[in-house]
Amino acid sequence: MSFFSIFKMTIPVLMGYIPLGMAFGLLLSGLLIPWYYAFFMSVFIFAGAGQFLALGMFATQATILEIGIATYLLNLRHTFYGLSMISALKEFSWKKHYVIFGLTDETFALLKTNEVDEKERERIYLIITALNQSYWIIGSVLGALLGNILPFNYKGIEFSLTALFVVLSIDLYNKSKQRKPFLISIVIGFIGMLALPSDKMLILSLSFAAIVLILFKRALEDGN
Repeated sequence: MSFFSIFKMTIPVLMGYIPLGMAFGLLLSGLLIPWYYAFFMSVFIFAGAGQFLALGMFATQATILEIGIATYLLNLRHTFYGLSMISALKEFSWKKHYVIFGLTDETFALLKTNEVDEKERERIYLIITALNQSYWIIGSVLGALLGNILPFNYKGIEFSLTALFVVLSIDLYNKSKQRKPFLISIVIGFIGMLALPSDKMLILSLSFAAIVLILFKRALEDGN
């Protein structure tokens, strides 16, 4: 598969990460943090929601321990992403460490949505991950630089991450042969929204959905 073909796969992420990265950079500049922090955070952390959270906690002068705990809980869902990728990555060389590091929500959706030749999988996964991170870096640095030059109203732009993930999830659903896990997760998430505290809804719903899917994995596979 050519580089251009791989690039075309990542265009939806590019369209979401550039404006969202700019929103992060603008928020960072609004806190009077030097622009190069946007670059280093996007290179070494590369966690969209986690980086937004960090800025909010910087503003409230939270401790390193508080930031660490909050970030861990926010990104707990990535544990389940990693578990589902074990079989796909087990034969990879050192490159698997970077793919694991760069496994954002959107990258995970792309890797699961697109079927690729097993012989090319390591190369394609690496390029997809690197391209997605480069979009985020470009957007965040551009936003941080523009924030020091131009006045900009970025209210609501952070919703682009949610919208992007919804679009990729729908695509993954349409291409998946197993629909029941999606439907079960939607039902559990909806019940969680109604019955659980908003600050604990995501973690508890994800945990319960993971338990249900693990316990009934064989039954779900046999039923499809």
